[in-house]
Amino acid sequence: MKRYISLFRFTEQGAKAIKQSTTRAKDFANAAAKAGVNIEAQYWTVGAYDGLLILSAEKESDALRLLVALAAAGNLTTETLQGLSATEFDAIAR
Repeated sequence: MKRYISLFRFTEQGAKAIKQSTTRAKDFANAAAKAGVNIEAQYWTVGAYDGLLILSAEKESDALRLLVALAAAGNLTTETLQGLSATEFDAIAR
């Protein structure tokens, strides 16, 4: 499975509806499960970003399709990175 770390920031729309953020997160996790994407963790943060998601999927296209739909809802913008385990990184670096 490929793992992704997605940093997010609320848009103006998302900030105005911040009280519904955890409800939207649950809905997103349900949609992810139906799409074959596993939400490993979801955190809200204080600092340069408003939160982060850690997700994994067998097919990169499933994960990216889900993140595109998330951004299209208009409540946040994302910056997504592929995450590698130590074993995966060693296989590349050696």
